[in-house]
Amino acid sequence: MQSLNIKTILQRSNYHRPLLFNGILWFLAFLILLFIFSKGKIPITADYIYTLGFLVVVIVPVSINFYILIPKFLKQERYAIYILLFILNFGVFSFLNAQFFNSILDILFSKYFFISYLSKTNIYLTYGIILIATTLLKLAEDWLYYNTNENKLLKLQNQQIQTQLSALRAQINPHFLFNSLNVIYAMALEKKENIKTAIVELSDILRYIIYDSDTERVSLKDELELLHNYISFQKYRGHSENTVDVIVDIEDENFKIYPMLLLPLLENAYKYGFSEDNTLDKIKIEFIQKSNDFMFRIENSNGTNQQSIDHNYSGVGLENLKNNLNLVYPNRHKLNIENTAQTFIVTLNLKNE
Repeated sequence: MQSLNIKTILQRSNYHRPLLFNGILWFLAFLILLFIFSKGKIPITADYIYTLGFLVVVIVPVSINFYILIPKFLKQERYAIYILLFILNFGVFSFLNAQFFNSILDILFSKYFFISYLSKTNIYLTYGIILIATTLLKLAEDWLYYNTNENKLLKLQNQQIQTQLSALRAQINPHFLFNSLNVIYAMALEKKENIKTAIVELSDILRYIIYDSDTERVSLKDELELLHNYISFQKYRGHSENTVDVIVDIEDENFKIYPMLLLPLLENAYKYGFSEDNTLDKIKIEFIQKSNDFMFRIENSNGTNQQSIDHNYSGVGLENLKNNLNLVYPNRHKLNIENTAQTFIVTLNLKNE
């Protein structure tokens, strides 16, 4: 659907203007030929007639080249056939001009005396120059049209991607905020002393999500800090006795990734990886970055409600992640999910350009 909308917009803003191109081309050709045929002097009526007549007959082979030979052969990379037909087109019409053009003018305009403006050799030379020059101009015009359209298409596609990414972020952020406010609300009901610290930690997380992550790329250092803050905040949700093992092996902490790719996976691991009656459940996280490659692996217990887990990981969170990856890492990512009776493991590999 989106592709069709882009195609429709491009068609409505078509930069290909055949009438304008041909109008300008032949007007300039008329002026140049008139100057040549009048030998730089003030042209007389016979000069205008001869130039206009010459232009009319030369338009035919040029048009054949423009609208038959170039699109059907040159642009289809059938170069040998194009060259042969180009030479044939040139030879036939230049020969006809050399043999019959002056005689036809004498018959049509008997009141005027036409001298031979060009020798037969010069007629062939003029036809060759005109055909070659107009071919180059036509290819330049086609390239300009193609390049303009490509730039327009890229801008529209980029706008589309940014709109979709903003929509995906809008789905993630309220989801996280809703869960976090529930934690603060529960702490307030229990009048816990550390509620102030929890609010400060939550504000740090939300500041990153709302402001700091509103950019095309963020550093691994910033994303790691976000996840560490999230893990710290989770102790207020009753997970203080559970263990989160984090392994970090990073060559460059300024390695850039798209923001907010990892937090939904950690959030799901907390939500579905810890059983209420089992304090031995663990979450294992690995960050490995080498050269242009980054690997994130998160493993959690499958919990007691397998149906809830399956529903969650096939729902909004994981779908958002998949959509984000397809948009910002096309053909440069690998997402692997291992779902067993005991564990749920997600491995994400990213490759920067």
